[in-house]
Amino acid sequence: MFAWFEKIIDPFRTGEVAAPPATLFGFCWYYTRPVWPMLAAVSILGALIAIFEVMVFSFLGDLVNWLTASERDTFFADNVGSLLWMGAVILIAMPVLTLLWELTFHQGLMGNYPMAIRWQVHRYLLRQSIGFYQDDFAGRIATKVMQTSLAVREVVTRILDVLVYVAVYFLSALALIGDASLELAIPLVLWLVAYVCVLLFFVPRLKTVSKVQADARSLMTGRVVDAYTNIATVKLFSHTNREEAYAKASMWDFLKTVYKQMRLVTVLNTVLHVINQLLLFSTGLLAILLWQREVVTTGDIAVAMALVLRLQGMSQWILWEVSGLFENIGTVQDGITTISQERDVRDRPDARPLEVREGAIRFEDVRFHYGKKAGVIERMSLDIKPGEKVGLVGRSGAGKSTLVNLLLRFYDLEGGRILIDGQDIAGVTQASLRASIGMVTQDTSLLHRSVLDNIVYGRPDATRDDAMKAAARAHADGFIPDLEDKSGRRGLDAHVGERGVKLSGGQRQRIAVARVLLKNAPILVLDEATSALDSEVEAAIQESLEDLMQGKTVIAIAHRLSTIAAMDRLIVMDQGRIVEDGTHDALLARGGIYADLWRRQSGGFIDSAATAL
Repeated sequence: MFAWFEKIIDPFRTGEVAAPPATLFGFCWYYTRPVWPMLAAVSILGALIAIFEVMVFSFLGDLVNWLTASERDTFFADNVGSLLWMGAVILIAMPVLTLLWELTFHQGLMGNYPMAIRWQVHRYLLRQSIGFYQDDFAGRIATKVMQTSLAVREVVTRILDVLVYVAVYFLSALALIGDASLELAIPLVLWLVAYVCVLLFFVPRLKTVSKVQADARSLMTGRVVDAYTNIATVKLFSHTNREEAYAKASMWDFLKTVYKQMRLVTVLNTVLHVINQLLLFSTGLLAILLWQREVVTTGDIAVAMALVLRLQGMSQWILWEVSGLFENIGTVQDGITTISQERDVRDRPDARPLEVREGAIRFEDVRFHYGKKAGVIERMSLDIKPGEKVGLVGRSGAGKSTLVNLLLRFYDLEGGRILIDGQDIAGVTQASLRASIGMVTQDTSLLHRSVLDNIVYGRPDATRDDAMKAAARAHADGFIPDLEDKSGRRGLDAHVGERGVKLSGGQRQRIAVARVLLKNAPILVLDEATSALDSEVEAAIQESLEDLMQGKTVIAIAHRLSTIAAMDRLIVMDQGRIVEDGTHDALLARGGIYADLWRRQSGGFIDSAATAL
């Protein structure tokens, strides 16, 4: 029974991934639309439960009147029909309705609803542009995904609770008391007016504080996660105290919002208690006066007082439902600012998969300034023939890495175009483009998974044997069998830690090289691919890279010029432009920038005079 309700909603639906609307209603409805039938069922069941509960109060009033008027010996005989009906309501109808509501809400919605939101948001954010992640903390983004999914559920379900259950319950209670005496309903109406005024005064203020609090919580979490993620850097510079102060500032800002919120809560609870006591007192006094005038019966008084006591208890629940509603609205609005951002780089509607036949690359009048008016790359053109090996040389900031990022389409060009085998990369799918390019970067980042998962990441259908062969070619087979994580997993199954922190820089680099070797893409990009290796290992991997480069178009970036001197061509960049183009020998003979850079190096290693490279 539980499993049946749990499977009504599929939280992991697939389909088109689009940016959610940036409005509160549109955002909530976008993620609620798949589950609305279940929400409708919850609302109908809640309304029925409210109606039956008020019927029970009505029955209690009738019971008091029957006990007053009936003979003890004939009580059951005189009222058998009504007693059986209410017995069925109390013993059968109410438990069955409650069970159905619980199963529908807790098994069907409680877990699946927010998980479906997390899944869809995660799918969208995985497709976000690189710039999106460069502008925010990863921990802060993850926190917003978790918080927003729960907040959307709370906003929608609380609105339904207040609009359906509370409205049906209160209107039914008002009708029941009004049927006995319109005068007896006056305190209830006045209480409702006062209660609504209290909500209108306090809830918007709680909403404002909650929105600020949600943002402060995200910032606090982001700073804490940032310190944990970069714990090696923190310890290297002995900045534990500095990180404490950095986190404390955000924690104090968050705590101040909590203090402000709790002040409002204290005043609100006190005011609510006062109006509830006034309702109880005025209803009791008016009921006695009406009973003296024989306008109401003792049963009517019993019903009225019971409903007042019930509404007093419900008033606290309603209050926190509404205040919680606005608190979660603040959280959703805070999440919308992050989640609903449009992607900077998107596939065109008619985008087709890239077909790499030869691997020719052409940069045609390319301009890119990171959104600024000028700088980085300005009107640059470059032709790379199929199978040609090209080295990019230049000082830091010359635009080498930016050129590679543009080839991978991490950013859209601000002018010009890039062609691969005559196909404009802006018109092909990003997935097919990046699947055709293998890249080893200077700052190697591994997934916090097994060594095997990291090596086969570029070719998921590869076998363990394939992975070990690639590892051997990358000279990683010497250390992999000795790896062991805290769970006792060894070798290929050992987990490498966040960003590969459990491995040395050289080990990470060799795993990354093995990954690209296994991917075997037709275009290869090497960005300081052997920078973290010692000379002996570097020499061995260079042999593997030379084998890998056969028949491929290669773009290699290196500050250590000896690693790229044997390339077919060397492209020297300066301030986003190509200033020299030729072979190693030709550029040395020219006596320009490249020759000057070469003279600054001794034995292929950068000396102190070349640190600007």
